[in-house]
Amino acid sequence: MTPGHSSGRPVHLPTAEYPITVTRTGRQVTVRIGGEIIADTADALTLAEGDRPAVQYIPLADVKRDLLTRTATTSYCPFKGDAAYYTVTTSAGQTVADAIWTYEEPFPAVAAIAGHVAFYPDKAEISQQDSGA
Repeated sequence: MTPGHSSGRPVHLPTAEYPITVTRTGRQVTVRIGGEIIADTADALTLAEGDRPAVQYIPLADVKRDLLTRTATTSYCPFKGDAAYYTVTTSAGQTVADAIWTYEEPFPAVAAIAGHVAFYPDKAEISQQDSGA
């Protein structure tokens, strides 16, 4: 593989003009779908990318994995790598297709998000509160 390409696809590194940072959120992050808590963590990471809205990446260990079903959906980001998707089915039976994405083997610039998932804000209610720490 030549530097800057992954399977013939471009790989971009964050720059001063297009920064990407991953930092500890430092707050309690709770995700609900249909009022049901799907994820709750004090260990979320905030990924800020260029001028896009910041995204909360939640450790998979803090997500109710029994409610998740891996889907065939995939996507590619030249900054982060290949994404996989999950559908959430609440215990009440509400199904939200491809509500979650994850980069299982993210590029080195964003390696910290490995083992974490993100929820689409239009498919889940994502709230933050001070964790009291």
